Amino acid sequence: MKAGEPILIVGAGLSGAVIGRELAQAGCKVEIVDARSHIGGNCHTERDAATGVMVHVYGPHVFHTDDAEVWSYVNGFATFLPYRNRVKTTVGGKVYSLPVNLHTINQFFGRSLRPDEARAFIEEQADRTIADPRTFEEQALRFVGRALYEAFFKGYTQKQWGCSPTELPASILKRLPVRFNYDDNYFFHAHQGIPEDGYSAMIARILDHPDITVTLGTDFRRGQGAGFAHVFHSGPLDGYFDYARGRLGYRTLDFERFTHEGDYQGCAVMNYGDLAVPHTRITEHKHFAPWEEHAGSVCYREFSRACEPGDIPYYPIRLVEEKAQLADYIALAQRERGVTFVGRLGTYRYLDMDVTIREALDTARLFLDRRAAEAAMPSFLKPPI
Repeated sequence: MKAGEPILIVGAGLSGAVIGRELAQAGCKVEIVDARSHIGGNCHTERDAATGVMVHVYGPHVFHTDDAEVWSYVNGFATFLPYRNRVKTTVGGKVYSLPVNLHTINQFFGRSLRPDEARAFIEEQADRTIADPRTFEEQALRFVGRALYEAFFKGYTQKQWGCSPTELPASILKRLPVRFNYDDNYFFHAHQGIPEDGYSAMIARILDHPDITVTLGTDFRRGQGAGFAHVFHSGPLDGYFDYARGRLGYRTLDFERFTHEGDYQGCAVMNYGDLAVPHTRITEHKHFAPWEEHAGSVCYREFSRACEPGDIPYYPIRLVEEKAQLADYIALAQRERGVTFVGRLGTYRYLDMDVTIREALDTARLFLDRRAAEAAMPSFLKPPI
């Protein structure tokens, strides 16, 4: 590893920031470019001037992980305060608790079942004729039955993905989406919280190193990495190759922002499971910082739709057509020299924040280890850059 070796990173989100920090601390000169006018990518947060509420500009982000090293890492750059994501849903004019738990079951069916009774009851509801669920709908019917599926999964899923649950793979519904206790904490990881000053402040501290330069409002095009020892690209994989194999499928989100004097809905997230309601959920951002008090409130109605050119991609679709395209892009990426594709867009996967940071740390360390090994080789054995 040569001191001051120049590295270019495309994207000032979590992937780019963490990789940049690791490499800068190892002696690299790191340049980071981002097309947006701010750092943080979709994790970007900012205070609303009128209400003082910390707004998750691209939708809410709750940090949750079982990775002790990642938890220690983020706490080195921010004060994380405890936060438990307790989601509610409005279905048929009534409000229920999510994930589906013992309270939801008893309320929905008008029962007072104990855990063992609820397990037996739901097994009775389940469609046991489905031995090998292949679609989202079959998976749900097999494990929770038609009533719960149609109330809490069918409409929301169709709005979120823009297609029938019969067209989605069973893998999207990875595990039994029911808890037979009264635990309504949406996540089940050991470490959960939100940074007191927001995610953008945390990422700014990660980027605060004398050997890191950040340039915003700057598009990157293939070929602009000339002169750098290596490029880490966290932008869209298909965009890097000018969509040569077509555009990979994404869902994007539209936000209808509105303010309210007082408390609009009494919780951070209210889902809307009915297909007749066009939005998937309403988020009320002051509830993501329960340690603060604000008279006013900032809310988002959230609408999901197909991602078009110029939109911000959120969720990779990864159905049959996209998987075939992805294989083509992976083949192109493997032939590209001096470039590593990272992050949610660079690898075309949905990644939680903790996994993004874990992969960024591992990627940076592997790169440094390889550079160190190459530096120790006789020159005639060194691979080309």
